Amino acid sequence: MKNTVRVDRALALLGAEARVRQLRTEMANIYAEFPELKSASLGAPGKDRRKRALPSNFKRAVSAGMRKYWARRKAAQKAQRTGKSLS
Repeated sequence: MKNTVRVDRALALLGAEARVRQLRTEMANIYAEFPELKSASLGAPGKDRRKRALPSNFKRAVSAGMRKYWARRKAAQKAQRTGKSLS
């Protein structure tokens, strides 16, 4: 069974590599036909993406919520170790 999985994975990898080569060739052909696409920002991942700053009151609310979450989680783990129930 393990050998079959390895063979299937290896074949899938070969197919994926071939498809990536096809896509790269196709992209090169498209960019050759439309060179303006290379300079255009078309929402490519990682390009011109900025994180929006969170307002300080929102950060405080998230922080307080996480403190409560971790306190409840810690208490539940402690209760589980001692065999007590939290209710």
